[in-house]
Amino acid sequence: MTETVAEAAEAEGGDMPALTDGIHLVVDALKLNRVETIYGVVGIPITDLARLAQASGIRYIGFRHESDAAHAAAAAGFLTQRAGICLTVSAPGFLNGLVGLANATTNCFPMVQISGSSERHIVDLQRGDYEEMDQLAVARQLCKAAYRVSRAEDIGRGIARAIRTAASGRPGGVYLDIPAAVLGEIIDKDKGEKSLWEVVDPAPKQIPDAAALDRAIELLAGAQRPLIVLGKGAAYARADHAIRQFVESSGIPYVPMSMAKGLLPDDHPQSAATARSLALKQADVVLLVGARLNWLLAHGDAPQWNPDAKFIQVDIAANEMDSNQPIAAPLVGDIGSVMDALLERTKPGQIAAPSAWREALGERSAANVAKMAKRLDAAKTAQPMKFLGALQAIRDVLAEHPDVYLVNEGANALDLTRNTIPMSVPRHRLDSGTWGVMGIGMGYAIAAAVETGQPVVAIEGDSAFGFSAMEAEVIARYDLPVITLVLNNSGVYRGDEASPSGDPAPTYLRARHDILMQAFGGTGYQATTPDQVGEMLRKALAEGRPALIDCIIDPADGTESGNIQHLNPKGLNAKQ
Repeated sequence: MTETVAEAAEAEGGDMPALTDGIHLVVDALKLNRVETIYGVVGIPITDLARLAQASGIRYIGFRHESDAAHAAAAAGFLTQRAGICLTVSAPGFLNGLVGLANATTNCFPMVQISGSSERHIVDLQRGDYEEMDQLAVARQLCKAAYRVSRAEDIGRGIARAIRTAASGRPGGVYLDIPAAVLGEIIDKDKGEKSLWEVVDPAPKQIPDAAALDRAIELLAGAQRPLIVLGKGAAYARADHAIRQFVESSGIPYVPMSMAKGLLPDDHPQSAATARSLALKQADVVLLVGARLNWLLAHGDAPQWNPDAKFIQVDIAANEMDSNQPIAAPLVGDIGSVMDALLERTKPGQIAAPSAWREALGERSAANVAKMAKRLDAAKTAQPMKFLGALQAIRDVLAEHPDVYLVNEGANALDLTRNTIPMSVPRHRLDSGTWGVMGIGMGYAIAAAVETGQPVVAIEGDSAFGFSAMEAEVIARYDLPVITLVLNNSGVYRGDEASPSGDPAPTYLRARHDILMQAFGGTGYQATTPDQVGEMLRKALAEGRPALIDCIIDPADGTESGNIQHLNPKGLNAKQ
């Protein structure tokens, strides 16, 4: 770093002049904008920035790897509706953070990655500076927006711009590049203070058009098999009351996407989650609330969907409409305003889902629940322990603790958890999301514990856990109430695949995760039966300290790629 404020004062041989530097301006700008937590990994040139932030009252959570810090910042954005802040070093650290930044953008979570960088006059001539890289050019391809601050007097402007861009419209990730020379630049303190400002109303309401509302209401009123699909955007919007009121007043069945579970309790009589296939295949008018017709919804295509279905989409971004299917009634606006307006504009009794449709879904639901009950029964006493045996034990304990935040990732661990463990509280389930990316687990869990102060249970496949396992040390270091359950079937998908060579099979893994947690100062358990899983989880929740339960699962229990086997290409020699 260049000359500090104190060194400048000493050089002038007098009292401390009214000076400041880029590092102080960054911290002051973040505090002015009510940033309470920074997630990051320190190093050149941002170590002093993290120290000053901590000394100034901002909580700094230091990670082992930048991608996990970025995932934590993204989850913080989802949970708070304010841009989560991730701080990384230049070049390699910056690149690591981009994984979380790109994932945040894909999932529409507001976050800002602030990275130090090398000097422009050296980078642009490719003279070979320390960690030289044109970071701005790289970041622009992967996030909602990217900005560079070239003068200390522009730091306040850059941070304000980044925070507003991350949170406004469709939220997403923003990159802010601050070269080392700018962090160390010394300027007049009064001038620096005047260059900072607080962002006012970063995500203003956007009211839908009246004619668009009438068009949507007319479609729903004439539907014989209407359906509502709730996406994680609906959970992010915090329009819980209006959404529930519209669902219940209209009587329309709904399907929640995984991170929208809990907006209405999973046992709600209008939930069609357990009859999802039939609901999608037969629905004639579909209201998408905070959900996109992407791969998670088969792009709206037949045969998964009724080819004659008409779609109504609620989205703050008009350019999202028609991205996969014709949208018969686009409702452009923020979800809260749209749902309030639909309620206000709909006449009493104007929209009413036909009872025959609700009964058909109810019957299919009951049949599917009965089938699942048989699978669950068979898994209760199976040895070696099955995924469903462990998950039933976890489900029963979590039923006693509905306020616990649930983080979930993996293949089979993700799919089976989503289908086995119900949610009754909104925004309490965080998972792999739109990209289906692995490695979000510990970052999301840390953010949930830090931002809410509530206990967190992370249910991880053993492969997925491996991406961020070192962050268990962060959980222990900060003494966070996070209990991690690793569903350990010794493999990617499953651990019983034979090897055609002297090396282990490509899918084979081996680890004692409980010992890893003990090494970090947390509590480690190993469970081989569902009863042990339940007993250990209850104990860990009662203690409220970092813990990990290594749940030993039958290596043969698991399906290739979980529920997305159809995405695997099948060559001549592919394992079937």
